[in-house]
Amino acid sequence: MKERITTIIGLVALLWGIEAINWFLDHRLSVYGIEPRSLSGLIGIVASPFLHGSILHLVSNTFPLAILGGLVLVRGTREFVETFIFIAIAGGLGVWLFGRASYHVGASGVIFGLFGYLVARGYYEKSVGSLAVAVVTLFAYSGILWGVLPLMPGVSWEGHLFGLLAGVLGAKLNKED
Repeated sequence: MKERITTIIGLVALLWGIEAINWFLDHRLSVYGIEPRSLSGLIGIVASPFLHGSILHLVSNTFPLAILGGLVLVRGTREFVETFIFIAIAGGLGVWLFGRASYHVGASGVIFGLFGYLVARGYYEKSVGSLAVAVVTLFAYSGILWGVLPLMPGVSWEGHLFGLLAGVLGAKLNKED
């Protein structure tokens, strides 16, 4: 249990530490976000979940990441780390291939992926525990689904959409293990 709590607190602390550095550098690290279809933008597939456009952007991602990440962590640290990495890479690749020309940064793609993963795990496993988590996740966070639509300028709806799809795919692949 202690390892799981340390993992999520460590991740959040890492994000805040990177944001502090990025803030000090006037957010110049944002050029390491995903820049679709550019060779230099490939680094963003790995870097973008750790970069944010502002402190407010990170604040809006911190609690959902901690809560949804914590729900995945209940199943174990290894599953969380594997799921986080899969969502970041698969979702980031989707943004790199299909996203609009812009720098895409933020942990929200991973948050949407964790949401999709938890809901899809309930669907694929059909165990009482996974269904309960899926229902709670849907009840508490279903409003985020509006984020997959291009409704707000400056928001990477592509990151949200491909993160969500990556989470659902991750749950399906995990089920087949």
